[in-house]
Amino acid sequence: MRILYVGNSFTSRNNLPGLIKGLAGARGIEVEHKLISAGGASLRQHLNAGKALEAIASGGFDTVVLQEQSTLPIKSPDRFRDSVRDFDAAISAAGLRTVLYQTWARRNAPETQKALTDAYGAAALELGATLVPVGMVWERFLATHDEPALHDADNSHPALAGSYLAACVFLIALFEEDPVGIDVPVKGLDTAGLLQQAAWDICSSM
Repeated sequence: MRILYVGNSFTSRNNLPGLIKGLAGARGIEVEHKLISAGGASLRQHLNAGKALEAIASGGFDTVVLQEQSTLPIKSPDRFRDSVRDFDAAISAAGLRTVLYQTWARRNAPETQKALTDAYGAAALELGATLVPVGMVWERFLATHDEPALHDADNSHPALAGSYLAACVFLIALFEEDPVGIDVPVKGLDTAGLLQQAAWDICSSM
């Protein structure tokens, strides 16, 4: 699978595309990927910059993963929906698959997860896009686990465990594969087994 990721540090931090590639590879799925990322960027900024649209039109990918600026779907769901629609139109015209990477609430504002969940879910339903429900999985994990920390010290970005949990959710939602038992070491992470099982159990119960 050839994946184009469009987003910001919520995708680039801890090399999420690389974590996904490693998990998929362990299940016999070869992944090539490219990341178009800018710090704090919104999907509208990516649309206006043009680089992502050029990459989509190039035809070098099968799948495009869209990640919105982390709080924009909460503050301006209409703007989020418009940006996703515009991206989806370009993605569909190129014959590619649209995937929405649902992100998580900040650690000090867990009540905002519902707005994120609703915004991403409605957009996926409207467009027939694949939803990767990372934020929902984070929410359920945090309800029952104090460790490992999913958020980094800034209460916003993902810690390595948070990115790894996200990668497990991608493996389930995008590739329909079970991450449990995958033995691909990740430097600095000693809770892979716990996170794999949690991702599978939570996604299976949705």
